[in-house]
Amino acid sequence: MIDALGTLSGDPGRIHEEGLTSRVALETAREQVAGLLGARSREVVFTSGATEAIVAAVWGAAARGIERGIVSPHQVVTAVEHSAVRRAAERGGEVTVVGVDGFGRVDPDEVLAAVTDATVAVHVQWANHEVGTTQPVAEVVDACRKRGVLVHVDAAAAVGRDEIAFTDLGADLMSVSGHKLGGPAGTGALLVRRGLRIPPLMVGGDQERARRAGLEPVAQLVGLGAACAELLSDTQSGVVRWAAEAAESRRLTDRIRTVLEAIDGITAYGHPDHRLPHLVCVGVEGVEPQGVLLGLDRAGIAAHSGSACSSESLEPSPVLEAMGVDAHHSLRLSVGWNTTDADIDRLAEHLPAVIAGLRALRTG
Repeated sequence: MIDALGTLSGDPGRIHEEGLTSRVALETAREQVAGLLGARSREVVFTSGATEAIVAAVWGAAARGIERGIVSPHQVVTAVEHSAVRRAAERGGEVTVVGVDGFGRVDPDEVLAAVTDATVAVHVQWANHEVGTTQPVAEVVDACRKRGVLVHVDAAAAVGRDEIAFTDLGADLMSVSGHKLGGPAGTGALLVRRGLRIPPLMVGGDQERARRAGLEPVAQLVGLGAACAELLSDTQSGVVRWAAEAAESRRLTDRIRTVLEAIDGITAYGHPDHRLPHLVCVGVEGVEPQGVLLGLDRAGIAAHSGSACSSESLEPSPVLEAMGVDAHHSLRLSVGWNTTDADIDRLAEHLPAVIAGLRALRTG
């Protein structure tokens, strides 16, 4: 990115040398992103992040339905979708919310039962961003395709941690976040299946093959492409990097689970088997999450409660509410490519003391 910031000053939509140089860099990044996602490069539409990609998918599906004569477009979402999916769908017409079980997992038959003649899209996440539960996306996609209904998969939490093959999956739309897979903030992509045309959310220019207007931030997208290429590179052991990182993340989160199991009043959330490798979410009985987070922060441990999309809200997590568990006292811990055993040791040292101290204040 540093190199690109200093050398790629041309508009990739121009035919002068500077513009064509930027175009080559942009299309290289597009191919790198497509490679990680198992897609064709022409299916990749760059966006400012997963939120924009999601809203573009929701709005585009509704607009496409109206163009086809559906007066009141209907969309189906699961109860644990990211707030961007839920709120965008609510603004675009009729919405049916499909519930989940206590692990946060949806039943494909219930999704299909919610589809009507007015349904323009079904939205299902690859994996949940709070509890890590993965969804039966292949079954949902297959059922929707048989009904001729567009299906959008939010893969923001899963890319770089699970094998994604957009073309083989058969989904129509897929939203991706750049910063969640190691790219720079402010980047993302919407994958649009070859042959599908949906009206663009961003209008005003013909960038991204007339699918998303606005001058592309070439240097940032070079960074996104580089992150995708790195995740596809081989490690010294011969394992592709994203898979090696996922295995290490699972080992570290298994250690976190062991730490948590030794503390009274801890309840694990999410599916024990169908889950992302890097994320642990639990309920902590008897203490408010803010106190736990502040105590951990003083010990040099950055953690969170609930959803990152509602960090400034004191409202309970809608994901946990949909699962029927305590939505007010959650703790979410995640690991990344640079997390070490020493970090887990620090958690094991400080978390029990933080929780015990807060409970003592409460009883006192």
